[in-house]
Amino acid sequence: MKRSVLTRYRVMAFATAVMLLVLCTCMLFKYGFDKGADLTLVVSQVHGVLFMIYLVFAFDLSSKAKWPFGKMLWVMISGTIPLAAFFVERKVRAEVEPLVADDLATANA
Repeated sequence: MKRSVLTRYRVMAFATAVMLLVLCTCMLFKYGFDKGADLTLVVSQVHGVLFMIYLVFAFDLSSKAKWPFGKMLWVMISGTIPLAAFFVERKVRAEVEPLVADDLATANA
């Protein structure tokens, strides 16, 4: 597996997780303090687009890593749970790094 597959996933996991936290903060201000409705709309749309891209990259990574359906689904759903994507990304990176290293060693041999 190419390192770029893992890198794309990691970048999108981080971006999606950060935007989800920003969206949660905006929603807190919108519904709790009646402020920032316009900002919440923009942030929710940006997060939605980033999440769709994240799903594509997570699917790409899972198909190349040959994960079972349940694991792939968990990785995809983690982008909807605040803070979960940070922890899942770390676990995925630790699991996929050896596959990337093995592929590089095979290519160099």
